[in-house]
Amino acid sequence: MGVVNVTPDSFSDGGRFVEPDAAVRHGLELVRQGAEILDVGGESTRPGAEPVGAEEEIARVGPVVAGLAGAPGGARISIDTSKLAVAQVALDAGASLVNDVSAFRAEPELAALVADRGADCCLMHMLGEPRTMQSDPRYGDVVDEVKAFLAERLEFAVSQGIAEQRVLLDPGIGFGKTVEHNLELLRRLDELTALGRPLVIGTSRKGFLGRLAPGAPGPQARLPGTIATNVLAYERGATVFRVHDVAAVRDALAVTAATLGRRWTESSGATTART
Repeated sequence: MGVVNVTPDSFSDGGRFVEPDAAVRHGLELVRQGAEILDVGGESTRPGAEPVGAEEEIARVGPVVAGLAGAPGGARISIDTSKLAVAQVALDAGASLVNDVSAFRAEPELAALVADRGADCCLMHMLGEPRTMQSDPRYGDVVDEVKAFLAERLEFAVSQGIAEQRVLLDPGIGFGKTVEHNLELLRRLDELTALGRPLVIGTSRKGFLGRLAPGAPGPQARLPGTIATNVLAYERGATVFRVHDVAAVRDALAVTAATLGRRWTESSGATTART
């Protein structure tokens, strides 16, 4: 899953692709690198990020989704939003997956839209909301609590008419978690596979990698940590990898798959790696 940020304030590449033409070109380049899903977002969810109104978010992502939908390479388009109005415009423009970091808590009506359109969705765990999520996050057992949350949100999605096979789950690395919480989730990721749905991992360029490897303070320098965490996640059962550096991570995962005796194939539906 290649990241296409259409925002001026994302932590890793804010402002680089804010113009629709630049964002579309970037998305097409990610497809050439091997992305099978393009995740288009118009509102930053970095720690401390300020919310964006629906009209502004639509103005940012609408032309990009339309420009990428049906483009050469056959990548699916995901819309990274928690807003009903934004998702509706994106689905109309050709998106087929809604990636909601609030897991349908921000606007519960979004679940009915996904069900009505027969779209896929990704439901993520987040403690609080972006402006406050990193303010002293605490858990009894982070893995147990994230697992229980994802199970409950999966049940809610199904109750709203979304077919279970259309749901992906994301433990929300970096969303209301300390460094140790992130590492514990990665160590015990196999416990989340018991939920029976594809797991999405989003560690790409995140700040905790810079704290673990002091030689990589800036987002662009965190590729080695990104690769390491995605390889570990794949070994523990993750199947969808949300990244900025598609080519490098895909190559690393292909080698990992071969080493583990698995076969790396083009995706069918929501998953990208198969045994």
